[in-house]
Amino acid sequence: MDAPEWPRRGKAGVIPGYPAPGPKGSPAHGGQLAIRSAACVRSSVGDNNMIILRGFKTELDLNGAQKTACARHAGAARFAYNWGLARKIAAHRAGEKVPTAIQLARELTALKRTELSWLYAVSKCAPQEALRNLDQAFVHFFRRVRLKQRGQWRGAVGFPRFKSKKSGHNRFRLTGSIHVYEQAIKLPRLGRLRLTERDYLPTTGARILSATVSERVGRWYISVLVEIEIADPEPAQESIIGVDLGVKALATTSEGLVIPNPKALQQRLRKVKRLQRAVSRKTTGSANYRKACLKLARLHQHVANVRRNALHQATTRLAKTKSAVVIEDLNVSGLRGNHKLARAISDVGLREFRRQLIYKGTWYGCRVIIADRFFPSSKRCSGCGHIRKQLALGERQFKCEVCGFSCDRDLNAARNLEQWPGTTASSAESHACGEEKFMAVPLNGQVLFSETGTGHHLDSVPDG
Repeated sequence: MDAPEWPRRGKAGVIPGYPAPGPKGSPAHGGQLAIRSAACVRSSVGDNNMIILRGFKTELDLNGAQKTACARHAGAARFAYNWGLARKIAAHRAGEKVPTAIQLARELTALKRTELSWLYAVSKCAPQEALRNLDQAFVHFFRRVRLKQRGQWRGAVGFPRFKSKKSGHNRFRLTGSIHVYEQAIKLPRLGRLRLTERDYLPTTGARILSATVSERVGRWYISVLVEIEIADPEPAQESIIGVDLGVKALATTSEGLVIPNPKALQQRLRKVKRLQRAVSRKTTGSANYRKACLKLARLHQHVANVRRNALHQATTRLAKTKSAVVIEDLNVSGLRGNHKLARAISDVGLREFRRQLIYKGTWYGCRVIIADRFFPSSKRCSGCGHIRKQLALGERQFKCEVCGFSCDRDLNAARNLEQWPGTTASSAESHACGEEKFMAVPLNGQVLFSETGTGHHLDSVPDG
């Protein structure tokens, strides 16, 4: 699901009898749920309510004609994006004012009457939303350029690129008249489409903002963005825990709970290599080459689903049962600099764990506290506070040189995070570098996760 705009204020009901937000089904075994993003603001309806944006993603059960229609919409969206990008580049090189998405949509509408009459076969929303996405791509590009000039961005700034039909990422977004039924959804120009999962998308009590249809390895999915008003969550009983993330175990809590790491890619690495060799042995562009690529892509999708399912289960369990969770601000890109551990670290999904825990904490009333990046959680003794000067990576058992305390390395780090001063002090900061910067500051009984250097609050998490 594309990044949502800030939710607009408006009255919306609570879904009666709807289950609490969280993973449903098992993506590891073909489940369709994948929550991509969430935001929340205070509602103007009442002091104890808030409005959240939530995405519901499920698989579509399409026939041949419907697949062709969806592919046609995806092609129209891709054409509009590439056409708009070419127009913006040409205007910039000519020294003219760069047209906006609204101006480009008017030009495209005029061309539909002449040389682009085939666009009448698809909904007008598909190319219009693609042009809006292009505008957002340039907004993010110039934001990264400003950060690069201030020395706050590492790597390429990412100028918008033309989309290729061969990339396999067919996607388009529709707005307007969208109706959800128990086992189907009705979209503009596409009509009624069957869903593989019954009674999952909300049918009442939510305002539908958009629907994004995407295709992955021959299977079509739909992500519905809805605006829901919910009551402030009742926080769990006062329980603050530290959570240490790692490679051997996905997470280790200060209570001694060890959440195993599924090692989604490592467990299937031999099969990935075998299928990759099969692809390299085929003639590029042949039918057998496309079949081999499809098998490899399906395996990679299964690996991603296994990893995503484990992250959803772990973060939901913590957010539902704890009033406050302390995690480290890890420099994941720096950790991947070790080429011997890069694949294992990437296979965990450390950044995704943090993202899910933050927005689920909003839903369930759990404070998420980001400890300082340079807090020596592994080298510090959780018993006496002594900090060791050196701690080898292969030393799995922590032993204190002063008091003789000994325990598992990850458990000791989790207990140190639980004792981090930011859990009780008047302010708690997290210093991060990279794509996003967060600061956790308790204010009026809340922890506001705001982007450093700006005045925009990303999430508002009620204090537990």
